Amino acid sequence: MTLRPFHLAIPVTDLAAARRFYGEVLGCPEGRSSDHWVDFDFQGHQLVVHYVEGAGDAGSNPVDGHDIPVPHFGIVLTMAGFDALAGRIAAAGVAFVHPPMLRFAGLPGEQKTMFLRDPSGNALEFKAFADDAMLFAV
Repeated sequence: MTLRPFHLAIPVTDLAAARRFYGEVLGCPEGRSSDHWVDFDFQGHQLVVHYVEGAGDAGSNPVDGHDIPVPHFGIVLTMAGFDALAGRIAAAGVAFVHPPMLRFAGLPGEQKTMFLRDPSGNALEFKAFADDAMLFAV
C-alpha cells in the first residue's frame, strides 16, 4: 500500500500569525494562497488554513493522566525528527500545552509526544514511536 497525502482544512483567526507559525516555526513551505486561505506542505500533506472569525477549540479528554485537547491533529515523526522539532518550537518561544514527554513507557505504543496550539488556538500533537510497527497496536 502506498500512503497518500491527507488534506486537512482548519480555521484560523489571523492569516499572518498562521503564516509565521506554520511557515517559520514549524518549517512548512507555503503553497497557493488567497486573501482568505493559505496552503502549507505539512510533512508532505496538504494543510489549508482558512480565515474564520472567532475560531476556537472544542474541549478535552483525559488520556494517560493528561487533559488532551480535542480536536487536535499532527504528524508521526521519527525520534530524531521529534527531538529536532521540539527544540525548534522551544527556541521559538511557543508555549506547550503538554511539553515533550514519554508516554506508555515499556508498553505497546511507547511514544514521545508533545501538544501545542497555533496562534488561533488549534491544537496540534506531534509524536514519535519507539517502534513504528506499534502505531496501531492494541
